[in-house]
Amino acid sequence: MDPLHLSRHISSQFNEEIEQVRNHVMAMGGLIEQQLNNALVAIASCDADKAQQVIDNDIQVNEWETRIDHECTRIIAKRQPAASDLRLVMTILKTIADLERIGDETRRIAKVALESFNTEQQDLLVNLESMGRHVGIMLHDVLDAFARMDLQSAYSVYREDKNVDREYEAITRQLMTYMMEDPSSIPKVMNVMWSVRSLERIGDRCKNVAEYIVFFVKGKIVRDSSDMEQQYTVDD
Repeated sequence: MDPLHLSRHISSQFNEEIEQVRNHVMAMGGLIEQQLNNALVAIASCDADKAQQVIDNDIQVNEWETRIDHECTRIIAKRQPAASDLRLVMTILKTIADLERIGDETRRIAKVALESFNTEQQDLLVNLESMGRHVGIMLHDVLDAFARMDLQSAYSVYREDKNVDREYEAITRQLMTYMMEDPSSIPKVMNVMWSVRSLERIGDRCKNVAEYIVFFVKGKIVRDSSDMEQQYTVDD
């Protein structure tokens, strides 16, 4: 039995094309996962060279999205897939759009590492690193869920986004307090705040990918948490 619920076709080339596209999505996801990790390392170590590397490598993320989009378009035009195969192609197109945006947010985070922080201000980056690791786990888990089209794993990622949102709100309150106590720190703190916002958005993008997995497996569009709960608990 096919674990991804993919139908088999008379044309083995069709199967190979779909599998190749899936592999390309995973390669794109792996690159973005490494980009996020490098951006966080750059901040933690104040490594401007690594930060610049992340910024420069973002073009590779964009190239992956363009390549996969063209591959999906060619499959639709040439093969005219139906049922689950068409859902898979649509899921891939939605997923790479969110992955590309995660790449954009990662580039923004890397730019913070190019700023100079004094010893006291360096403490501001501690929570940023902690939240970054949390979001990094979400990204890794949702890519793993995508590789296996695992509904349970997708549901876990979906629920985890609420914890990221709470973490974002707590850090934002802390940064606001810091700025009120030391107005001269506002420019630096704002950079950190925008980076925290980028991490929160990456969490949202991971949540979106989890929804696309449900769309593929169940054929249902998730619009809110109650929809997700229902699709998770209802058997095929």
